[in-house]
Amino acid sequence: MPETTTPATELASQYIAQVTGDLEANVKEQERINAEIASLQEQLAALQHDHSVLVNMQQALGITTAPAAPAAEPESAAVPSPRRKKASAAPGGKQKTSKSAAAPRKRAAGKPAAKAMGAAKAAQPTLVELIRRHLAEQKEPRSAAEISTALGQAHPDRDIADKVVRVTLEGLVAKSQAERSKQGRSVFYAAPASEPTAAPETEARSADAGR
Repeated sequence: MPETTTPATELASQYIAQVTGDLEANVKEQERINAEIASLQEQLAALQHDHSVLVNMQQALGITTAPAAPAAEPESAAVPSPRRKKASAAPGGKQKTSKSAAAPRKRAAGKPAAKAMGAAKAAQPTLVELIRRHLAEQKEPRSAAEISTALGQAHPDRDIADKVVRVTLEGLVAKSQAERSKQGRSVFYAAPASEPTAAPETEARSADAGR
């Protein structure tokens, strides 16, 4: 009996040491991949910001044909770099199999998050819509700086630059979707005057009432 027990104890010790080593390697690998994902997400956020500014500039200049949004780009950007292969000394390669099975789950988890970010980005109103809506709510003409400040306070999650707002306003004026006026050296913008359709309707109603 002692001769049989000793090899079994040594084998169990080898298993314990191997599993412990593989577990530590797995944790380190997760930390490395998480750091890479964070770095890629920062780069993606910067690219999305630049894309939003360029699209606003394009709309302000009246360019109708816009480039396709990089829908597939966030998915590829969220996937970490290929993992370094590691030799596993565990009998039967069980630990190695569990690592390879965990990798697709990590990649699959990154794709829905990237798609959700893209959908949220697409759901936001454009700068042109925000400016038109803001002008319609104002009773007096506003300068480009005042409009930019108001939109920045109302939408702190968006980086709204004064230059982009000014170019967008000029584009709206060119399309007769906004009116521009000068007071001294200052330029002010307002929503276009509504068509005089209410007066004839009122006259028609009063004429009907007189009958």
